[in-house]
Amino acid sequence: MRRVTTTTMSERAHHPRGLMIIAAFKLLKGLALLAVGFGAHSLAHKDLDLVVEHWVDVFRVDPNNHYLHGLLERFADLDPHRLQQLSIGTFFYAAVLLTEGVGLALGKRWAEYFTIIVTSSFIPLELYEIFRHTTVMKVVLLLINVAVVWYLALELRRVKNGAEEQTP
Repeated sequence: MRRVTTTTMSERAHHPRGLMIIAAFKLLKGLALLAVGFGAHSLAHKDLDLVVEHWVDVFRVDPNNHYLHGLLERFADLDPHRLQQLSIGTFFYAAVLLTEGVGLALGKRWAEYFTIIVTSSFIPLELYEIFRHTTVMKVVLLLINVAVVWYLALELRRVKNGAEEQTP
């Protein structure tokens, strides 16, 4: 008769650092996106030109700054409906990231599978973006995501092999 074993993070104590780093990374990204979602939601019914002008004055940014003009061009295309859509999408993705992060931090096996599936599902999109317009940041993010998937797959395999060795 085969015995089913469940492995908790405390039983996998020799590799928790990698899982904790990934969990912290996912939690930070999730919290940041949550803040962006609230920000986009709060801007949905405001005059964006006035809001940007206010923050330019607060931070004493040169109004002729090239980067500021690029930012203003991006804001020009945002209407209240588009901001609402962005906030909903941001909240959804923040919920996914926070679910991954909390699950990994609590040592849940399902979170490792969930993180592999979610993270690897973005790799084709990241590759497309890199081929469309390559930047160092896009390449670094792709490499981080590939490393996360690789590490979690190895961790799951290691735990599975360890569990099989323990069964009589």
